[in-house]
Amino acid sequence: MAVSVIVDIFVSVDGWAGSDGLPGYFGYLGPELQEWIMDELAAPQLVVMGRRTYQALAGLPEEAHGKSWGRTAELDKVVFSRTLTHAAWPNTRICSRDLVDEVQEMKAGGSLPLRTWGSLSLARQLISAGLVDRLRLMTFPLMAGPAGRDAAFADMESADLELAGHRVLDGRVLLAEYRPTGKDIPRA
Repeated sequence: MAVSVIVDIFVSVDGWAGSDGLPGYFGYLGPELQEWIMDELAAPQLVVMGRRTYQALAGLPEEAHGKSWGRTAELDKVVFSRTLTHAAWPNTRICSRDLVDEVQEMKAGGSLPLRTWGSLSLARQLISAGLVDRLRLMTFPLMAGPAGRDAAFADMESADLELAGHRVLDGRVLLAEYRPTGKDIPRA
């Protein structure tokens, strides 16, 4: 049986997946969100990410390492890059092959769920290729406005989604989990 591909995207209400000048988690890291992060990190998984996300995370100064840092180093990770040749982060391999082809093989022959960290471009490619089994959107209660960077769903193909679950963390952050249906979206 094929393993699942899980894409997590953290967004502002106005659709930005990143920001300039706003803190991590858009400034809304609370105890329930922290618990969710730790629970997700504890689960067996193979992490897939792009070069920019890898470089940002691997380059964080030690004083920025939080409670989850030790687990992030333990997990096996695959970084998709055509320019990197070496990964300094433990348990990390660089893959220069085509993302879609490699993930199809990993999905068919692997034993651990594949999960993205950041890597918006990578997530978009996996969604467009129909390889995503679960899309989890963590919507933070703010309009990033001019501070917004990286429109989460820019240039995406249309896709019909089924709500698989939802919950509110810390009384303000909405986690919605979707499954792609494979159907066309409703049209006029």
